[in-house]
Amino acid sequence: MKKRFSEEQIIGFLREGDQGVAVKELCRKYGFSEASYYLWRGKYGGMGVSDAKRLKALEAENTRLKKLLAESMLENEVTREALRKKW
Repeated sequence: MKKRFSEEQIIGFLREGDQGVAVKELCRKYGFSEASYYLWRGKYGGMGVSDAKRLKALEAENTRLKKLLAESMLENEVTREALRKKW
């Protein structure tokens, strides 16, 4: 899924909102919904650009580790099943 706005852009929108620009005005100006603004504020509120990049890297690493764990658990289960049938 392609995202329409980068983390840097989203943080810029949030900073504008923090400076007193009305949310409805921001939404009209940049073409996103108020719901998106509040979701972004929940996720990126108070972050800097470097923090957002770090968050993205950690999420990618977490996904990779979860996949490795799932594969390992599947391997263990297959091995156990094979041993159970042998005896």
